[in-house]
Amino acid sequence: MPGKQERIVIIGWGPVGSAAGALLASQGRTVVAAQRSAPANLPRGVGYVRCDVLDADSVRGAIAGATQVVAALGFAYDGAVWRASWPRAMANLLDACEAENARLVFFDNLYMYGPQNAPLTEVTPLSNYGRKPAVRSEVTRQWMARRDRVRVAALRAPDFYGPGVTLSHLGDSGFARIAQGKAAQLIAPPDTPHDFAYVPDLGRAVVTMLDAPDEDFGQAWHAPCAPIATPREILQIGADAIGAKLKITTLPLGMLPILGLAAPFMREMHEMRFTWDRPYHVDWSKWARRFGPDVTPHEIGAAETARAFQSAALLAA
Repeated sequence: MPGKQERIVIIGWGPVGSAAGALLASQGRTVVAAQRSAPANLPRGVGYVRCDVLDADSVRGAIAGATQVVAALGFAYDGAVWRASWPRAMANLLDACEAENARLVFFDNLYMYGPQNAPLTEVTPLSNYGRKPAVRSEVTRQWMARRDRVRVAALRAPDFYGPGVTLSHLGDSGFARIAQGKAAQLIAPPDTPHDFAYVPDLGRAVVTMLDAPDEDFGQAWHAPCAPIATPREILQIGADAIGAKLKITTLPLGMLPILGLAAPFMREMHEMRFTWDRPYHVDWSKWARRFGPDVTPHEIGAAETARAFQSAALLAA
């Protein structure tokens, strides 16, 4: 960016943040990871700065000198935590980026659309359904209201999976258990079509967004994902790749309210049952028209993911 040496700060070194950061580092670009504690897996050349997104001064200090910021953060899967944390974090990010004149790529999900029966598009209306979807809608309105002062691009993705991605519907309870010779345990109907994104694709999409001109900011983009498939089909590809027999046990969605009485996580999942009780399809044609269909087929992504979990299981044995 003119007049300023490139410095990209990635707030949140989780699966997507680290995938984008590793790619940027491989390109020889200046990358800094920012979160409350230093990641253990920083690639060579990637810096670190402590950042608490709920502290305005901490955010301002972390992105000092940044030309672009990637927000790929997350909070505990709890509606009350989201209600208290997400609007505050977004306000801090927007204030800091405005002060620094830095662009912001916000890695987002699709909760703000609420229950839908048609493919999700970037113009699907925002919803105030439930606690977590309503919070994501509020956060969206926050950055949209500041588009004249802060250049923001929201990259929205469905559930994702990939090598080493444990905290996902297909991670520890799916690919990891298959690699251990156990039955996958799903809190979702295994035969309902559902779009999943592959984390390496999401990392590339973040970098694509960082390299896009300003006219592509001020709007939302649905991240690319392979053609829709069922969880069973994706896990079957992985099982075949490592020579495992696929076995799946599922928890009926109707049991979530009962289990939620004793397990808060199940109560939170019950609110989001609309993402699993019907086909969940993401229309990312806007991205394809602008940036091209850069997507990994499940036949490759699921196989690579299963092999990675198998290697991890062998190392742990």
